[in-house]
Amino acid sequence: MGVVLELNFVIIILYCLRFSQAVVCVCPLCANYTCETTADGACWNSVMLIDGKEETVKSCMSPSQMKGQVFCYSSKNVSKRNCCFTDFCNNETLHLHRGITTKYGFPTHSGPGQTRWILQLMVVILVPSCLLCVGILLGVCVVQGHRCAYGRAHKQDPEEPLDDQMLMSPDKCLKDLIYDMSTSGSGSGLPLLVQRTIARTIVLQETIGKGRFGEVWRGKWQGEDVAVKIFSSRDERSWFREAEIYQTIMLRHENILGFIAADNKDNGSWTQLWLVSEYHEHGSLYDYLNRYTVSVEGMVVLALSVASGLAHLHMEIIGTQGKPAIAHRDLKSKNVLVKRNGTAVIADLGLAVKHDSSTNTIDIASNHRVGTKRYMAPEILDESVNMNNFESFKRADIYSLGLVFWELARRCSVRGLHEDFQLPYYDMVPSDPSIEDMKKVVCDQKLRPNIPNQWQSCEALRVMGKLMRECWYANAAARLTAMRVKKTVSQLSAIKDIKD
Repeated sequence: MGVVLELNFVIIILYCLRFSQAVVCVCPLCANYTCETTADGACWNSVMLIDGKEETVKSCMSPSQMKGQVFCYSSKNVSKRNCCFTDFCNNETLHLHRGITTKYGFPTHSGPGQTRWILQLMVVILVPSCLLCVGILLGVCVVQGHRCAYGRAHKQDPEEPLDDQMLMSPDKCLKDLIYDMSTSGSGSGLPLLVQRTIARTIVLQETIGKGRFGEVWRGKWQGEDVAVKIFSSRDERSWFREAEIYQTIMLRHENILGFIAADNKDNGSWTQLWLVSEYHEHGSLYDYLNRYTVSVEGMVVLALSVASGLAHLHMEIIGTQGKPAIAHRDLKSKNVLVKRNGTAVIADLGLAVKHDSSTNTIDIASNHRVGTKRYMAPEILDESVNMNNFESFKRADIYSLGLVFWELARRCSVRGLHEDFQLPYYDMVPSDPSIEDMKKVVCDQKLRPNIPNQWQSCEALRVMGKLMRECWYANAAARLTAMRVKKTVSQLSAIKDIKD
């Protein structure tokens, strides 16, 4: 008996030591062909049918993604996703018709390393259980009964609709659900089953936008409007990344688009990749400014909310439930949405990067998308940016913020005078400029959007003009921080002519 207990003790120690280490995974798009996640993360392996051909994705999964595990679910016919937990365990090619994944996306067989780990786990669990069974047989039976009930509740096929009555009160609205989760301590999004329940009971109503990623629809959930971003199957990496960023702990903020759910839905012939968020009927700031002019007060409210959202993204919150600093990398008027109350939220986090200050590493998305050329900072256009310094990404965001402010200020109506909506550099580059077009204007000629002389007659516009210049300096280190921009804009509300 003593020998057995000692053996169990040794195995438990080895087991704990193993899981205190990082997991290294295959990642073809990462540096050195590998990526690394913490011990409670996983390796991700995915195959999807695109235009009749199988395309694979291999990467790391963070612990926050593992909490949701929507990324591990496979579709019936056209996609498979496998999450595994040992070094390089995703170094295999999945196939749709002869794969190794179960319906939940976990492997049914594995390599020698994973087999040994499973055997160790079985020994750790089974041996102590057998020793205790004699004395507490009745207790085990009761516990086992509860386990069976739990298993039946959670063994439902993920492709079948889930009963939301089991998961949430029918009289709860989305705001209640999100508030409950925001105040529960995690702040990293709704639980997986609630997300899937919401996503699978949404009725799509109409298309409200299209982009390179796919389409955006207005949908209905229990009478409430929601926005459903449906990614094309070839852009799975962007869906994966954006869902991951939105579920970052402590990200939720009144000036960042409210994330509700991520889900993949198999319609029998192809897989839809859904990202569900709050719906804002005014649409993007780009659409809003094309339709309406804004008062000086309205301009300040919109500018302050965009600056506040960006400041929250850029801010690192220290603590066990802290938030990493995040840079957007694609800030533009089309990625800012206008709320009914006249404030704004920042959306589209598919290109965002996170900074881990403890290791000074930058988590960059493994997809092929780049930012919008018209809004690229000069150091990105001429490729002089230091990709190993996270501050570089934040400074590039500030340059883009200055351009968004310029679009907004042009539509500000002062004593009945305003200008037509235009995109930055509209009079200097073609409607769809290339990198070379932008580089010639921004880097070589060092030009910036024109700031009209009439802005000097309005104190708020004069301050906004000065703020823009300090955001789009050619020297990135000289640009303002998001917090400084936020503070300056907030002071505009005290200016006397804001009500004019």
